[in-house]
Amino acid sequence: MSTVTEIDSAAPAAVQPARPVYKVTGRRVLRSEWAKLWSLRSTWITLGLGLLFLIGFGLIAAAHYKSSYDGGHLQPDDANSTALDVSLFGTNFAQLALGVLGVLVTAGEYSTGMIRSTLAAVPRRLPVLWSKALVFGVVALGVSLVGVFVAFPIVSGIVSGTPAALSFSHAGVVRSLFGAGLYLGLVGVIGTALGAWLRSVAGGISVLVASLMLVPGLISLLPSSWQDNISPYLPSNAGEAMFSLTHDSTTLSPGAGLLVFLAWTALALGGAAYRLVKSDA
Repeated sequence: MSTVTEIDSAAPAAVQPARPVYKVTGRRVLRSEWAKLWSLRSTWITLGLGLLFLIGFGLIAAAHYKSSYDGGHLQPDDANSTALDVSLFGTNFAQLALGVLGVLVTAGEYSTGMIRSTLAAVPRRLPVLWSKALVFGVVALGVSLVGVFVAFPIVSGIVSGTPAALSFSHAGVVRSLFGAGLYLGLVGVIGTALGAWLRSVAGGISVLVASLMLVPGLISLLPSSWQDNISPYLPSNAGEAMFSLTHDSTTLSPGAGLLVFLAWTALALGGAAYRLVKSDA
């Protein structure tokens, strides 16, 4: 018995395979956020809605314009419309779809508690925010560009032969289409930042809708002198300047509109980054 015990004690211990050590890198965080984004059913549905709004509402607006023109009862508000304006009619609806999905990308993790696992895997925290914003911003930009560049030639064909007729060769059209896509992509980034900042789906969506749609209406109640000084710098108006074909003294130029909207985006990301670093998940 003692001999067996001595042999067993002398036997070498079984060698356990070493577990691979993974280093947290920016590329791996990006890949993780990319995988999480496309694993959600809401991503496919909401992006599809955004694309449908851009193309579908543009076609509906074009058909309405064409029938009104042919019938000789074109409304005064539509008299100065162009094929570009008509094709981008769905932008206001698409911005809600993309902005809401941006909120869900970040605030959804807080509502499910998954954010704790995410931050445990990436202890430095900020790379998570930058990766979420970058991944969804690029996706929203790509979907938006597809939508506007598909809608415009179809709308242009529908309104051909009317005063609204335009083509890609017209000065400023391509720039405006890219501006619309960039605007919607940045709206998605702002939605992502608001979700991380407020950590609430309902709160993030409420602030997003108020900023883009409600505040401009409230500003119209102010004295006209105040409106002229404030209105051009609101997020929605600055964004609209990015893809408007014509401008006047009451609106910003495309470059100035882009800078102002980038400032609003940076403000939202800055607030989200500050809370992410200073507050517990």
